[in-house]
Amino acid sequence: MEVTKGEGLKKRSCCAGCTKTDFLPEPSFENWSNYGKALGQTWSRFTDRITARSPEDYELHEVRARSGHEMKKNLTWWDLCWFGIGAVIGSGIFVLTGQEAKDVVGPAVVLSYVVSGVSAMLSVFCYTEFAVEIPSAGGSFAYLRVELGDFVAFIGAGNILLEYVIGGAAVARSWTSYFATLCNYKPNDFRIHVSSLASDYNELDPIAVAITIIICFLAVYSTKVYTFDQPINDYIIQGRSIHHSFRLQYRSVMQGTSRFNYILSMIHIVVLLFIIIAGFTKADTKNYSDFMPYGARGIFAASAVLFFAYVGFDAVSTMAEETRNPAKDIPLGLVGSMTVTTALYCILAVVLCLMQNYNNIDVDAPFSVAFKDVGMNWAQYVVAFGALKGMTTVLLVSAVGQARYLTHIARTHMVTPWLANVHAKTGTPMNATIVMLTATAIVAFFTNLNILSNLLSISTLFIFMLVAVALLVRRHYVPGETLDADRNKLAVCIVLIIGSSIATAAYWGANSTGWIAYAFTLPLWFLSTLGLWCFVPKARQPKMWGVPMVPWLPSLSILINIFLLGSIDAKSFMRFGLWTVMLLVYYFFIGLHASYDTAKEAEVSGPRAVARVEEGTVGK
Repeated sequence: MEVTKGEGLKKRSCCAGCTKTDFLPEPSFENWSNYGKALGQTWSRFTDRITARSPEDYELHEVRARSGHEMKKNLTWWDLCWFGIGAVIGSGIFVLTGQEAKDVVGPAVVLSYVVSGVSAMLSVFCYTEFAVEIPSAGGSFAYLRVELGDFVAFIGAGNILLEYVIGGAAVARSWTSYFATLCNYKPNDFRIHVSSLASDYNELDPIAVAITIIICFLAVYSTKVYTFDQPINDYIIQGRSIHHSFRLQYRSVMQGTSRFNYILSMIHIVVLLFIIIAGFTKADTKNYSDFMPYGARGIFAASAVLFFAYVGFDAVSTMAEETRNPAKDIPLGLVGSMTVTTALYCILAVVLCLMQNYNNIDVDAPFSVAFKDVGMNWAQYVVAFGALKGMTTVLLVSAVGQARYLTHIARTHMVTPWLANVHAKTGTPMNATIVMLTATAIVAFFTNLNILSNLLSISTLFIFMLVAVALLVRRHYVPGETLDADRNKLAVCIVLIIGSSIATAAYWGANSTGWIAYAFTLPLWFLSTLGLWCFVPKARQPKMWGVPMVPWLPSLSILINIFLLGSIDAKSFMRFGLWTVMLLVYYFFIGLHASYDTAKEAEVSGPRAVARVEEGTVGK
């Protein structure tokens, strides 16, 4: 049954009968003349959008209404906790642990997991407060748009999408590695070598593409039953926004996906417990005799890459729009799942390095090969099965999360609003799901895991740093209420916090063995945070759940995230820079003008409405 909208929210089909206006409906793209005029106004439009901030009510109601159909609130903390476990525990622990332990850090890989786990937990706190206060499918994109403005949100959006595409591709390629082990083959036996392609891009992986396609179908389709508890005429809604005056009781795709996920996750936990118990029976403490062969630098270098193993919890925040009681469910779901995950990661890392000398660890399927080498040949199949199940769950939850990110980004018209459509029959953002997983399959087909893991860590750490900055802004700045002097002090403190963190990371990344620079940069970070705490008054307190020890915990999150960036190789930063250039080109030629037109459209309700909707210069 379809819900009819008024003219202000025209419904489009997801695939059939699409025209140019379905993809570029804004006035700037109606014809070449309009587009030329828009390009001529690029600078003035940019100065407008860079100051524009989206109010929470607008983000939660007006922007959400652009999808045509509502996402339903069916998830509890139990669902979110299992989604969090399913989203995180995958190829990071099963593949990258062996790679980093052998080549970068040795048995001290457990300390690397502690460092990256602390960083991830700090980010979880920041995400949790935002998800409770702004329960939107846009996740960190919506948070940045509300607190740091349109332009920063777009840069964040580009890196969010990059994170999900690369993360999914990395997991899909790791899936091939363990599938090959399960079949008693080497991973490259299932890949097609093409010598004419560049190194790191010439091992084509058709199995990674196949598993991605299967996940796409699982994410899009499920059984759904509607029952109406009031006359159908009550569902015909006029005006620009969808009011929450109706209730649809139904069994949705999210419920089906949730049940499927925690059944698989329970099986996964059983397999992990088997690995831990069986692994400890084959432990040899001699393998821990050289605990830190690469020193402290190896620990942090591995932490930057192993941060990949924690990626996925942010997908849970995108489900806030579908959560029954965000104030209770989101903190329990996010913090609970991250606590369990971190503990399991550390124990599994210890088990692996006690079973084998780090020099003998297999980088493709470390746990399976470790059991084989200690004489438990049958156990390698149990481990391979568990790894495949974990990666499948990661792909599934990632598919759900990334589609909801793209859906909300499309609602703002920064990308085509065609991607914001929620399909009437499936109740899912079908267009966004298919587009994201198609991109994931293409990247997975060509690209080596080493490249994917490093690039993923950069984009993820960058996003988490921005969210921590946004939380500081949220607590200390409210437009129209915060004094100009306090706003300026806030800006100075944040700049000093970020600057001192970058300086610390740069000095570490330069492989310097001295300590003098740290004696300057770290106290500067501390004094900047202290200044923020002492001299900039709080402008807002969380309504339901808040991060403790603000500004200290968000500031520490900024420091750790940026510091870990200093341990990533230069080539990965070059690739990240290329992606950023591509984002800016798209923004100045398309995204800027589409989002500007969308904001200007609100002027039909008058300048006061515009000021309420977009706190920038539009309509002033």
